[in-house]
Amino acid sequence: MQPVLEGKVAIVTGAAGGIGRAYARALAQAGARVVLADIDEAGASAVAKQLELEGHTVLAAGLDVTSERSAARVASETRERFGGIDILVNNAALMAEIPMGPLLELPIDFWDRVLAVNLTGALICAKAVLPALKARGSGKIINQSSGGAFGPSGVYGVSKLGLVSLTVTLARELAPHRINVNAIAPGFVETEAMHRAASPEVVEMVTRAIPLKGVGQTDDLVGALLFLASSASDWVTGQTLNVDGGWVMRI
Repeated sequence: MQPVLEGKVAIVTGAAGGIGRAYARALAQAGARVVLADIDEAGASAVAKQLELEGHTVLAAGLDVTSERSAARVASETRERFGGIDILVNNAALMAEIPMGPLLELPIDFWDRVLAVNLTGALICAKAVLPALKARGSGKIINQSSGGAFGPSGVYGVSKLGLVSLTVTLARELAPHRINVNAIAPGFVETEAMHRAASPEVVEMVTRAIPLKGVGQTDDLVGALLFLASSASDWVTGQTLNVDGGWVMRI
């Protein structure tokens, strides 16, 4: 992979597994120094160790995205270790942990928890890295939405649609600082979380609705990530890029 991000510093939240792990590896392969931040610090450390063995410069950090103090600490550690921050990927989210069933039967405390992690967490992390991005004179914030945002998907879909709106709002507010804010909305992607969250019947049903092929792979999202993280997207902001094999056309 061409080092299009040589010299850049990126933070990926929820980097211990699944899509976050793939994002961290792709950014590192593109030349960035990457902080793998996750509430599962041991998992992030395991991924970081593997990337170090592959010759990449990375750092693992424990992060609770619902805590401003935790996010500020990770931002501070990143600046101390690597000298600044250029890219934030807000990937951390709850999905498989959400109880199945009608939204009106979901306990309100679980509703609050999902929104705190999936939506408010992205805002908290953006606020934490903002001083560093401003100091650089530019930056990229990439929020992880979902194809589930555009159909009835319970509190998960509500939180991910909220991220679309947050992306537009932050893009407007941060444009004067040359900070681009965009989102990726993946479709059905093969991850551990997907298999925990969806029954085989649901997977089969969704697969039939995807025009290009069946369930996607994490590597199918890497092109969009690198585009939005690199100078190629310097005149792109406030956008949500659907990377879903055409699944969005179901609506």
